[in-house]
Amino acid sequence: MSILSALLGVLFFLNLILAAVIIFLERKDAGATWAWLMVLFFIPFLGFILYLVFGQNLSRKRLFDWEDMKKIGIEGLIHNQIRSLKEHRFPFKNEIAFRYQDLIYMHLINNEALLTQDNEVTFYTHGEDKFEALLEDIEAAVDHIHIQYYIFKKDQLGMRILKKLTEKAKKGVKVRVLYDEMGSRRTRRGFFRDLLSAGGEVEVFFPSKIPFINLRLNYRNHRKLVIIDGKVGYVGGFNIGDEYLGLNPRFGYWRDTHLRIAGSSALAMQTRFILDWNQASRSKKISYDLRYFPPPSFTGDAGVQIVTCGPDSEWEQIKNGYIKMISSAKESIYIQTPYFIPDVSLLDSLRIASLTGVDVRIMIPNKPDHLFVYWATYSYIGELLKAGAKIYIYDNGFIHAKTIVVDEVISSVGTANIDVRSFRLNFEVNAFLYDQALSEGLGVVFRKDIEKSRELTLEDYHQRPLTIKVKESISRLLSPIL
Repeated sequence: MSILSALLGVLFFLNLILAAVIIFLERKDAGATWAWLMVLFFIPFLGFILYLVFGQNLSRKRLFDWEDMKKIGIEGLIHNQIRSLKEHRFPFKNEIAFRYQDLIYMHLINNEALLTQDNEVTFYTHGEDKFEALLEDIEAAVDHIHIQYYIFKKDQLGMRILKKLTEKAKKGVKVRVLYDEMGSRRTRRGFFRDLLSAGGEVEVFFPSKIPFINLRLNYRNHRKLVIIDGKVGYVGGFNIGDEYLGLNPRFGYWRDTHLRIAGSSALAMQTRFILDWNQASRSKKISYDLRYFPPPSFTGDAGVQIVTCGPDSEWEQIKNGYIKMISSAKESIYIQTPYFIPDVSLLDSLRIASLTGVDVRIMIPNKPDHLFVYWATYSYIGELLKAGAKIYIYDNGFIHAKTIVVDEVISSVGTANIDVRSFRLNFEVNAFLYDQALSEGLGVVFRKDIEKSRELTLEDYHQRPLTIKVKESISRLLSPIL
């Protein structure tokens, strides 16, 4: 008995030492630090193993190589935009972009996100519309098709898109498919056999190096990008799977938001795809050839910045963009998100906006796809209700859109949810839109969605049963590491 006690004592001491060395020296934020300390304290040793899988820090690792971008002049374009903004001589093409040049400057400095002003942008809220447009653009491709999804399922929609990609590959179009291993964990490489035989290429992001064990399990590539011939790009919330067409009885109708961008912002998406592809590929890396960056020839006038973030970054670029947008609001803030787990900075910015009279409205689903995340969401929603924000529960199926609209003049649509995972753990991409017509259109969509939602009042929230309050408290405690 004394030997067992001594062994347990040694293990517990080692657990504390490892916690101190790994967590405190990595300088995580206080919330995440305390959450991991709880895990290590209540499940010693096993908790440390969990930390190795879920808690490692990628911010000091160089995952993406930007050096080749110098060959096509992107670095020079970034420096020129920064310089011209600082010297107040940037050639803005619309008044909205001019008004929000501080936000544009921040994205340039923190994320090297070029502002392009020649884009034609269409947004889709129904899966059928989005995928029909995508298939039409794939059919029209003449040089290359680059596709990146978090989820690419082996079902009717997945096979339909794969069949079209294979047809284009047989005609000589270069087709590349990149998917995330965890998001597409039921998809095997054999699914792409015909595409590979036709000359297409397929890569997996952060695959398991050891069977059934993935030490990067907690860091996933959540981006959804399609770039066709360097002229048209898609970004937004839809993955590839039948449920995104509303065919999964569990979720019912799937409400999402996705963008089709014809313009120079497609080139910014191209850059991001190439970086992700080259990180995933060992032998078939893409060179920064001009075939992938054709000269702009567009007539649109929407201002767009493609902003990315990930656990390899020191800055939380998309979250910072959200906060800057919220702090600029004078009249209204509309947010649609399946998960709402903000950190203190984002929660405070929304609370302050509401307390100063801004019409803050947030729409979340009426059903969970991740229980802990769902109850943590309700915990944070309660705080905003007290500040006067309006909360809507979407009842017409499942809302998966990641959209924020401020004053109906600027907006952001992409893959990032309002949660810690999107801001710090996943690789994400959003389009920040400086266009009043687009933002007004997204505002109209939000108000139509209200008709299919019910408002959660502060009185309703206070009447929730004790069991739900307990679930909220536990989930919120763990929210920094969910």
